[in-house]
Amino acid sequence: MQQYTASLANQMATTDENEPAQPWSVTVITNQRVPCDRYAPQIDVQPRVDITGTGLQKTNLSWRGFEKVYRAIRAAQPQVVHFTGPHVWNPALLLRLKRAGLKTIHTIHDLDPHSSAGYGRLLYLWNNSILRWADHILVHGQIYRDRLAQQGLADGRVGYTPLLHLFLSYEAEAALRSTPPTVTLEPFALFFARLEAYKGIDTLFEAMRQLHGHFPARAIVAGRGELVQAVPENVEVRNRLMGDAEAIDLFRRCSLVVLPYRDATQSALIAAAYFFGKPVIVTRTGALPEYVSDGITGWIIEPGNAQALAECLSQALPNPTRLHQMGQAGLAWYEAQYRSEKTMLRRMYEHVAHA
Repeated sequence: MQQYTASLANQMATTDENEPAQPWSVTVITNQRVPCDRYAPQIDVQPRVDITGTGLQKTNLSWRGFEKVYRAIRAAQPQVVHFTGPHVWNPALLLRLKRAGLKTIHTIHDLDPHSSAGYGRLLYLWNNSILRWADHILVHGQIYRDRLAQQGLADGRVGYTPLLHLFLSYEAEAALRSTPPTVTLEPFALFFARLEAYKGIDTLFEAMRQLHGHFPARAIVAGRGELVQAVPENVEVRNRLMGDAEAIDLFRRCSLVVLPYRDATQSALIAAAYFFGKPVIVTRTGALPEYVSDGITGWIIEPGNAQALAECLSQALPNPTRLHQMGQAGLAWYEAQYRSEKTMLRRMYEHVAHA
C-alpha cells in the first residue's frame, strides 16, 4: 500500500518542464514502518501510527492512534484528504473530518473480499460506510465504477484510473524513467507477488508440471509467503522481499509476467510488466482483463485452468519476436495511461477541493 500511496503523492508533488501546472504541497500521514525512500524528497512524510498486517485487522484498533491521525490531519490544513488504504477506523475518521468541514477522497481497492481474506463479508459493511461518508471515491477498474453507479452513486463522485504504480524507490524509478532499462527476453516466465492462495500459485505449479519434460520452459516465483505445495523442478522460488536491483533484473530479463489469480480486483504488476516492455498472462477475474488487449499486449485465460496456462506458455516462450512486439504494445499502453493518470488526478483533487 505504501507503494501505491507514494505513486499518487509523487505525481502530485512533482512536475517537469512540459507541465504548466504547479506541484501540490503533499503531506503523508502513515505507518511508523514507512519506507521513506518511496517518496519524493519534498513530500512531508509523517509516521504517526503503528499498523500491523492489513489495516482491517481489529488488532489495529487504537483510540490513541485515531486521535494522533486526526490531529495530524487538522494540523496539516489540507484542501483534500485522500485515504489511500483500508483501516478499521476510516469510516469514523471520515465522519469526523466531514463534521470539521474537510473534503475527503477514499480509494476502494476491493469491492469484494478475496477468497483468503480473514475479514470476509464484513468488508461489505466497511465499504458501505466509506461510500456514505467520503466525498469522492477512486477505483481502479471500470467494472467497479459501473457497479458503484448501478448502486446509485452519482457519476461525479466516482473517479477511475488503471492501477499504474511500480515497485521501486523514488530514485530508482526516476532513474529508469530518465534512462529506460535495456531489456532481454530470456526463456522464463515471472511470477512476482506475495505468495497468497488467491493468487493462483497452485495453478502455475500445475502448469509447469505439465510442461516439464515436454518443453524447456522455466518460471521464477519471486515474493514472500508460505508455500504449501511441492515446487516443480522447472520452477525457481525466491521466497523473500525483493530489493530494487533484484526486481529490476527479473523484469528486465523475463520473457513475460504471469498473473494466474483465482480472484483479484486489479493488479499494478500488469503496468510494471508493460513498463519493462513485457507481455502478460492474466486470468479473467476482476478488472484484470481491462488492462490487457488479448493477443496484443498479453493473453487472458480462465482462472484455475492449468492446462490453458501451460498451452499459453508453450506457445509464447519460443517466440521472442512476437513477445517483443506484444511488449512494445504494452509499453505504449502504459505510457498513454501514465500521462492521462496525472491529468485525471489533478482534476479529481481540484474538483473535490472546490466542490
